[in-house]
Amino acid sequence: LALYFHIGEREEKCIIEDIPSDTLLVGNYKVQRWDIHIHDFLESAPGLGMFVTVTSPTGEVLLSKLYGPQGTFTFTSYISGEHIICFQSNSTRFAVIAGSKLRIHLDIRVGEHFLDESAIRAKDKVNEVNIRLEHLIEQIHHVTREQDYEREREEKFRKTSEETNSNILWWAIVQTLILISVGIWQIKSLRDFFISKKLV
Repeated sequence: LALYFHIGEREEKCIIEDIPSDTLLVGNYKVQRWDIHIHDFLESAPGLGMFVTVTSPTGEVLLSKLYGPQGTFTFTSYISGEHIICFQSNSTRFAVIAGSKLRIHLDIRVGEHFLDESAIRAKDKVNEVNIRLEHLIEQIHHVTREQDYEREREEKFRKTSEETNSNILWWAIVQTLILISVGIWQIKSLRDFFISKKLV
């Protein structure tokens, strides 16, 4: 996932990342500040830091740390679900003048363990094959976890759909019984009315 978004200097912006359990997430970001003189974003935002906060689906804070104008953050999920990743600058300017716009470039990678190519080159060929094989096995485990998580979500959705369909069926039956009861009551009321008026 690679994207960018705009926020105010003292504004908090959050994104939601749905990830399986026991999965590594690596995020790289870079902050650019808007320059009112050139009417464009500067290459960076020196002196400005970013608070990065990550919250699990249960509301537990997994990460809360102040980084610089660009940085890398990582965390490992311990349960499946929607994790909330929030960004907020550490600007200390007053709200009146802290209206400068920031652009955040964000690159998120889920389940990737990066190979250190320099370390691999320093090893002999056998170790290189071993390291690459371990990396491949880790990637396979990640794909397996992703598939298991998707199956769990699909099963949950199917159960919810079945419960909804069942409820709709029972509600239709109840409505039908109510309509039949009202119809019978109306027919009986009309019959009693006609009999009392000696029309039949």
